Amino acid sequence: MNYFFNYCFFCPCFLPQSLLFLFLLSSSLQIMADFEKVLCCWDAVEADLETHGNMVLTRLFKQKPETQKLFPKFVGIAESDLSSNKQVSEHGATVLKKLGELLKARGDHAKILKPLSQTHAKIHKIPIEHFNVISEVVIKVMAEKAGLDQAGQEALRSIMGIVIADMAANYKELGH
Repeated sequence: MNYFFNYCFFCPCFLPQSLLFLFLLSSSLQIMADFEKVLCCWDAVEADLETHGNMVLTRLFKQKPETQKLFPKFVGIAESDLSSNKQVSEHGATVLKKLGELLKARGDHAKILKPLSQTHAKIHKIPIEHFNVISEVVIKVMAEKAGLDQAGQEALRSIMGIVIADMAANYKELGH
């Protein structure tokens, strides 16, 4: 049996499938390793979601002022008041809580992402490209406040790339 498996698995007629299988296995293992690199620092973020969430949104609005207009309840808040605003902190906590759910799902996020995509596409009308921008802000905050090292930052970029691609597919299904 062992000889048969080895022969068939590496037989030239099965080689393309064998290579595909090995590639997919390797990719899956890398993605799982990426989740672990990020999740090992997540407790520090989760310990104070409001503070870290406020930092994320405040930096987002300062770096890309046009994004503040996408949040109607924050439109009138002066840049100097963002970091002390309770509503910004609360919404930032909501954003990070949802990100935590996505991370803890370790790629099995369709049930989380579908309703999130619907609300952000249909109700909030957030362009998909803005998720790339906020992802970079989250990465910087996690590096500074949660000790996410360079490998963890690349891992989070990779994870967010997958999440955003899946959201983009959902947006497309919704006609956006």
